Amino acid sequence: MSRARLTWNGAAAMRGTREGAARGLRLAAEHVLERARARVPIEEGTLERSGVASVDESTLTAAVSFDQPYAVRQHEDMSLRHDDGRTAKYLELPMSEEAGTVAEIIAAQVRRSMRG
Repeated sequence: MSRARLTWNGAAAMRGTREGAARGLRLAAEHVLERARARVPIEEGTLERSGVASVDESTLTAAVSFDQPYAVRQHEDMSLRHDDGRTAKYLELPMSEEAGTVAEIIAAQVRRSMRG
């Protein structure tokens, strides 16, 4: 009977998985930002250019934000009129519509990190 020896380096595996998750979050947030920028109300492009995707690797959380004083009103006020293809809920809609793609992006990066 032959025996095999297996050494498990759990710390390295977890570190790689965490790095993959952070990379996946960054790519997923950028994906959502791209979709949101295509819908953000546009007059001069200032709101569109203010969009940012960020990741806090310590908590593995991602955010997409638009940094203009009128960003919330443009997002929430359904009575405002916008050019064709531009809309209120410019961030909320892509977040919900792209949820499956976001999950796939993150999962692919975690799998990739586990392969080494």
